[in-house]
Amino acid sequence: MAISENERGIREILAEDRRRMRERDAPFDPVSGLGSVGRRTRLLMEDYPIREQWIPEAMARVPLVRMAAEAGSVRALLERLGSSPEDAEEDRAKVIRQLTEIRIRHDFPFWAASFAYISNKEAGPDVLFRLTRPQRRLVAELEEMRLKDEPIRLILLKARQWGGSTTIQMYMAWLQLTRREGLNSVIVAHQASGSARINAMFEKMLKAYPTELLHPPGEPYSENEPKWVGVGTTGTIHRVPQRGCEINVGTAERPDSCRSGSYSLAHFSEPAYWPDTEGKKPEDIIQAVGGGILYRPMTMIVYESTANGTGGWFHREYEDAKAGRSQFRPLFITWRDIGLYTLPPEDRRAFARELWLGRLNENEPSDREESGAYLWWLWRQGASLDSINWYVHERRKFTSHERMAEEYPSDDVEAFSNSGARVFDRYRVEELRPTCRAPKRIGDVAGRALTGPDSLRDVKFTDNRQDPMYVWAAPEEDAPGERTLNRYLVVMDVGGRSRKADWSVITVYDRLFMTEPDGKPEIAAQWYGHTDIDLLAWKAAQIARYYNDALLVIESNTLETHDVGVEGDQSEFILDQIADAYGSLYARRQSAEEIRNGVPRRYGFHTNTRTKPMVISWLIKCVRERLYVERDERALHEYLCYERKPNGSWGNIDGEHDDILMTRAIGLWVCFNDMEPPRTVRTGSGSGRAPRPRVVGEATI
Repeated sequence: MAISENERGIREILAEDRRRMRERDAPFDPVSGLGSVGRRTRLLMEDYPIREQWIPEAMARVPLVRMAAEAGSVRALLERLGSSPEDAEEDRAKVIRQLTEIRIRHDFPFWAASFAYISNKEAGPDVLFRLTRPQRRLVAELEEMRLKDEPIRLILLKARQWGGSTTIQMYMAWLQLTRREGLNSVIVAHQASGSARINAMFEKMLKAYPTELLHPPGEPYSENEPKWVGVGTTGTIHRVPQRGCEINVGTAERPDSCRSGSYSLAHFSEPAYWPDTEGKKPEDIIQAVGGGILYRPMTMIVYESTANGTGGWFHREYEDAKAGRSQFRPLFITWRDIGLYTLPPEDRRAFARELWLGRLNENEPSDREESGAYLWWLWRQGASLDSINWYVHERRKFTSHERMAEEYPSDDVEAFSNSGARVFDRYRVEELRPTCRAPKRIGDVAGRALTGPDSLRDVKFTDNRQDPMYVWAAPEEDAPGERTLNRYLVVMDVGGRSRKADWSVITVYDRLFMTEPDGKPEIAAQWYGHTDIDLLAWKAAQIARYYNDALLVIESNTLETHDVGVEGDQSEFILDQIADAYGSLYARRQSAEEIRNGVPRRYGFHTNTRTKPMVISWLIKCVRERLYVERDERALHEYLCYERKPNGSWGNIDGEHDDILMTRAIGLWVCFNDMEPPRTVRTGSGSGRAPRPRVVGEATI
């Protein structure tokens, strides 16, 4: 008997949920190594204290371990090593110690669960550090870099209260105590209370740590020798004399004690919340403290923080890591990874049915509930039914999705949600990301001159990776005897010439695919930099000429209001000068009276209280419905940093920019509302060139 689509969907959910639960509850034993971090191989020794071990593959390649695996027992191994019967017990103890020391050098989870004591969060005596599932994810990232002989560089975006900081600090201690002598470390916490906790954690761990393991095999030692020695009078620097290493713990409020040290390992905790004042910006502190750490194996830098809104230093660093633009790997730990956040449904099948039937419903029943579509999205992200049921119940504590996301972000986009004033839906913005990519060419265009009519003659593109123009799609030549009209559009937004000023942006749109059903305009190229305003305007004209005499739209506010004394010799007639040399220039609509009275045309797109809401609203629609193809991830960053201000206006978050965004807003408005569809005409000459187009604008396009 055939089953219905709904029944099939419910059964698939239940089957997948069972698989996810098995994966979540898979056995983990750090001592035997079962289910532990990284690639492992089985080591069986019948008379060893741990009969069956799953050891890291790197450890299995050590000669003594290879011999042990082949022997299959300590007794057989001793025979191979030539041990005499009278020395058997002593030699057995030595071999077991040697194999243990080899393992603690290669197996961090084993070392932590065997020798590293930490405070018990549930009160009571100190406990050995056994990694939880999210902590194993973190260690797996660190170990992958170490085992590849890569410098360890990680930016960790995390949910709250799962022990990320503890894991990083214990991993650094493992490197210092087992891997290499002389590895100095620095930890910069947000506040003094955090600094004190870190110091206490290290002191606690070392107090219980076997002194014997701090020394090479056979080296004499005393059980009473000091293992945690203060350096100087600040109380922030301590030394482990047996390993020749120092641990310096400071705060972002008082970072001076951490500066100018010789460090190999650095952990910056909660930098998203560090004070952002003159001389104490997060990037300034990190540069001063960790700038001397060389980019080589057995060095480590970790930025670890919960998010603190969009647009700050930590957000930019994470986005750059995510895009592959920095040294750092990104890692996000969500609430779904944390075992505490689960609640089994009373009726699992009924809950699965409700999830399936509500998967297309975007209605939010109340301020304390999520839509069925959002819960289905959580399922598609990998959440189990237990996790989703917990989320449903926990959500009732909060009066908005944003407040819930601040505490329990479901992905790294939600984590940076700063307020309900965000203009663009973050998930719709993320849907534009798959088409973003590196440019095919980087360089710049130039003609015979920098400005004036000669600048538009013999315009060519030259490759140079230091130049400001990215090209994703070069202009295409028309077939002989034909010309494609209305294909390319160029939009310019004016910034400033200094490095701290707004960016100037010139964006090229290719509208060719708008001739097809569901076809979309695509970002073809973009110039992004700083220069004088007159040079910028002529640069935009050069780019328009290069793209087959494209329609050129110049956002004219800055040109019309610019103070001549600020950035050199500028002229209010610059657009008229360009119009005389370049015919396809966007002009504003004129009233009938202005036409009758012979009022001169005014070129450029003027952004004001009437036109800005118009183009921003259109851009929101274009992003929401994916009406264009984006190529530059910097545009997505600007969307995520754009908000509605308390006075009702729109603008970028303080410290961010909206220059690329405005070329999208103006350009997409013109693409869809001011320009006719692209069309091919016969030129009659066979040259592929038609007569230069006339001046175009709101009234004439």
